[in-house]
Amino acid sequence: MSKIAAILITFFLGGLGVHRFMAGKIGTGILWLISGGLFGIGWLVDFIMVCLGKFKKKGGGKWA
Repeated sequence: MSKIAAILITFFLGGLGVHRFMAGKIGTGILWLISGGLFGIGWLVDFIMVCLGKFKKKGGGKWA
């Protein structure tokens, strides 16, 4: 996946946890879905991490 696609997915669907489901983080994806991205704070942190290229998949590899 390209970095631009990862940024767009996280920006528009991050509050629903879609980026976490795609990265294999099912448990936190459900938490994001229920809490609205941890009330926006978790979404913002994840968005910054994706923009910096530091967001990891469940196994530890780069997501984007």
